[in-house]
Amino acid sequence: MLTRAILNIVCLLLSASMAIAAQTSGEETLSILFTGDVLLDRGVRKEIERRGIDELFSSVSPLFYKADATVINLECPLTTLRTPINKRFIFRGEPEWAKALAKAGITHAAMANNHTNDQGIGGIRDTYRHLKASGIAPLGYGYTDAERSTPVVIGKGEVKVALFNTVLIPLEGWFPLPQKAGICQHSAPKLSETIRKYKRRNPKTYVAVVVHWGTEYRTRPSVKQVRDAQTLLQAGADIIVGHHPHVLQPIRRSGEKYICYSLGNFVFDQKGEQESTSLIVRFDFSPNGIACHSYGVKIIDCKPTLTSSTPSSL
Repeated sequence: MLTRAILNIVCLLLSASMAIAAQTSGEETLSILFTGDVLLDRGVRKEIERRGIDELFSSVSPLFYKADATVINLECPLTTLRTPINKRFIFRGEPEWAKALAKAGITHAAMANNHTNDQGIGGIRDTYRHLKASGIAPLGYGYTDAERSTPVVIGKGEVKVALFNTVLIPLEGWFPLPQKAGICQHSAPKLSETIRKYKRRNPKTYVAVVVHWGTEYRTRPSVKQVRDAQTLLQAGADIIVGHHPHVLQPIRRSGEKYICYSLGNFVFDQKGEQESTSLIVRFDFSPNGIACHSYGVKIIDCKPTLTSSTPSSL
């Protein structure tokens, strides 16, 4: 009887140990979602006025809340200013919509792209201010080169991910000014130097680079995209997530690292088949490595809708 009692106690202790280990393992997995371009003007503005901004995110918001973080590319400034720079396509979103983005479960917004500057320096500064006030962390913003290329770090337990953000395409009608509000325009080689230095100081931190690059409406990455991706990976980047083409481009694996060349649109008013097909990519970071999954998305009347609740492994 004593032996059986001891065995029962041992079994209970083992079960408790396994439960704690499983719980710890789950707690040490940091999941981050990445989406495509979020535009809040033009046709999207009309949809917001017609049915409200919350409705545009109603299909994907539950998924956002299951993740530790959700990163979008914000394809417009959030400002009341109407001070457009000299370029072809000019966008502007309302400042109060930042709160709606946060309410939907969005935690981070990439600012280093070719539209954040549409309403000039004041618009850039306002966008940063409104995002921060809503609890959304802006990426790629600052008054100096050093500030703009400083990553935002997400942590959970022992797992940390540093998010860098830069735009690699020329900006129409725009020249960066020192000591003024601006976005990161570091080239891949220049940002790689920053990443190398960061990795030397933080060898256990994963590095994610959100990059605006490539050619619009091209479904294959350009030679320059491939070259820039390899430059960033060799410097220490673990994942690269691209925007700008407005269509999907391939996701490639390089060893234990990943390149999402373009996630296409997300909240957008383009109606073509390729322009309205998108992905949400989920990266699960743990002490043992990175896992990648994707969710199919169809954009209908500017609203992203999941085509399946079950992710595909990549």
